[in-house]
Amino acid sequence: MPDRDTLIHIYTTMVRIRAFEEKVEELFLAGKIPGFVHLYIGEEGVASGVCASLDRSDYIVSTHRGHGHCIAKGASPRRMMAEILGKSTGYCKGKGGSMHIADFSVGMLGANGVVGGGFNIAVGAALSAKMRRSGQVAVCFFGDGASNRGTFHEAMNMASVFDLPCVFVCEHNQYASTTPSTYSVSVKDVADRAVGYGIPGVTVDGNDVLAVYEAAREAIARARQGGGPTLLEAKTYRIKGHFVGDPERYRDRSEVERWREKCPILRFEDRLRADGVLGDAEMEGIRSAAHQEILEAVSFAEESAYPDPDDAFSDLYASCAQGEGCGI
Repeated sequence: MPDRDTLIHIYTTMVRIRAFEEKVEELFLAGKIPGFVHLYIGEEGVASGVCASLDRSDYIVSTHRGHGHCIAKGASPRRMMAEILGKSTGYCKGKGGSMHIADFSVGMLGANGVVGGGFNIAVGAALSAKMRRSGQVAVCFFGDGASNRGTFHEAMNMASVFDLPCVFVCEHNQYASTTPSTYSVSVKDVADRAVGYGIPGVTVDGNDVLAVYEAAREAIARARQGGGPTLLEAKTYRIKGHFVGDPERYRDRSEVERWREKCPILRFEDRLRADGVLGDAEMEGIRSAAHQEILEAVSFAEESAYPDPDDAFSDLYASCAQGEGCGI
């Protein structure tokens, strides 16, 4: 059982993610956000539980549904919001948008618009950590749909062969875009695929943040101690559509409502009350602070300038130091 400070940190993280996502949805529907956004509402327990077990120097690699991962790893909501609104003060100077947020200073190696695009980045980071003997761990978040991509199997095999400090976290939210996992995934539990690579496979209730935390803590400790990779599957559900504006014709509203009743935040609040960790007034204070933080992030983003059109082709290549060859 985590100590009180850790429990409060986890709860605060979940609430901050929910507040951020609800505001992003509001801004998108108001026509203030270009492109598409993919919300993490309903899945907060996974990112919060996993990242609470990581050090600041550890790495994570995210997905197209990456806002929750960014916040849980310590990225700034101000710079995230600015990026989503296409402003120059954003993480990618307003050029990447929702699906390309990264903050190397907190070990967040990037969200990724390519399904399955993060596996080999995470394995590369884990290989680097092992070669440098840094004690760092790399976590790769991905969905059930991405578990069917070739990069998943390549990454799992290499991580196993080289005993890399990598934890693969499958956020099994039941759908790959509009395709149910019952149709597209060959096994009931994605974690069963770990057997083929000789590594542990663990399945937990992704809407039980403490179950996620305990399983992640064990996998991360194992990786850090040289025990190699783990495949951790968290069964969860995205309450909102694949993207904001998704007509959701592929699922029944009754299904959504059943999962809404399993909300990871509400479940954790019940646990915190029962254990005497936080009372209603204290939780309301945390929720209020989170909403105020997000309002300030929106103000920062809206007051920021758009990128200069003349900078459209800047930041495409890494700059070379004097006298060094770039190879381009």
